[in-house]
Amino acid sequence: MALFETLKRDAARLSLPGWRPFTRWLRRRLPTGLYTRSLLIVILPMLLLQTVVAAVFMERHWRMVTERLSEGTIRDIAAIIQVIKDYPQDSNYDQITKIADDALDLTIAVEENGELPPPRPRPFFAILDDILADQITRQIRMPFWIDTVGDSRLVEIRVKFDDRVLRVFARRGSTYASNTHIFLIWMVGTAFVLVVISILFLRGQIRPILMLARAAESFGKGQKTEGFSPRGADEVRRAGLAFIQMRERLERQMEQRTAMLAGISHDLRTILTRFKLQLALAGDKPELAGMGQDVDDMQSMLEGYLAFAKGEAEEDFGQLFLSELLEKFRTNFALKGKVLTYTIDGDDEIAVRPNAFNRLLGNLVANSDRYAKSLNIDARHSAKWLTLTLDDDGPGIPPESREDVFKPFHRLDEARNLDASGTGLGLAIARDIARSHGGNVTLDESPQGGLRAVIRIPA
Repeated sequence: MALFETLKRDAARLSLPGWRPFTRWLRRRLPTGLYTRSLLIVILPMLLLQTVVAAVFMERHWRMVTERLSEGTIRDIAAIIQVIKDYPQDSNYDQITKIADDALDLTIAVEENGELPPPRPRPFFAILDDILADQITRQIRMPFWIDTVGDSRLVEIRVKFDDRVLRVFARRGSTYASNTHIFLIWMVGTAFVLVVISILFLRGQIRPILMLARAAESFGKGQKTEGFSPRGADEVRRAGLAFIQMRERLERQMEQRTAMLAGISHDLRTILTRFKLQLALAGDKPELAGMGQDVDDMQSMLEGYLAFAKGEAEEDFGQLFLSELLEKFRTNFALKGKVLTYTIDGDDEIAVRPNAFNRLLGNLVANSDRYAKSLNIDARHSAKWLTLTLDDDGPGIPPESREDVFKPFHRLDEARNLDASGTGLGLAIARDIARSHGGNVTLDESPQGGLRAVIRIPA
């Protein structure tokens, strides 16, 4: 119970408002891709484990071995000092120097009336200095001076006794655990091999997910995904199989709807053609003029309904030049005494369904043509998105009604969402086409005082 209460208090502390900015900051800086996150899940625990092992094991092993080596070296130096003090030597100390060099692997020199140099600055990593100083203090108990920073292969120790100074040069390997780098090399090498294996394995696991994502994205844009087949782990295969079955069901529904609409279109057009033929045979009678106009309106409305229902989904993607399309709209505006200006930032060529995109932009341009005197189109084509911003100086649409006008057959008092047929499908068709490309159409207030329409689709 005590452990449970402690964990609950810790969780409560982590959920305090003070932690929320940190968690938000951390969340913004963490990678969002599954591949990178999976690598972090594999690599971070491994690095943490190896860091703990290196910090605990290496520090203890390093200090223990260094203590043993330094203890032996200082014991030899203490013995040399004791021999010099107890047994008279010649002035050059040749015999004791030879014994130290041959038997103890130490190079010594005795300075008569010598003095110790001033203390040297302590190195940043002073484990050897600390251990040597501790051993000299415990075994020799005399003033000393240490230099472990000079020649990297040697350690110099000076000890003052009586009126003399003993200088000792010992190999660093005799006082210091210098072979621990082999352990570090093995640890880093194995970590590198494990990371490479993890990367290769995760790439193989992530690739089927990326293929499924690309297939779903292409299908959402109305592009063909015939080359996709489920691969990878069982869960990914089940998701891929479910996507294929969903795609096939949707394609069958679209084919059935298209076939049904084609039949309805043929039958209704046949009836309208009979009406037109009968009106033509009846001659130019004033009382039949309204009927003829009604027949034309019915045909226009029929075409609008069918275009909205079909959504141009059966059209394949192709290349279209924005400048040619916008120049055609500019010419139509000029013929009516109105002004249309445009700018293109980026590549002029775009990959869309040409006829559908022409209708999408045409509906929005026609809307501005009907209610505004001028229209400016700003086209920006980047590596990821194609964005067209249409600003006119017309009456605009109230903010609370800007989403409603995209509903089929919805009409405002000012009726800015009517297309040429008057069916109330102009903006609905425009948004439907944009979404079939994987994008959207939104409305806002224009800096020119009218309506701003923004088309944004993947490039």
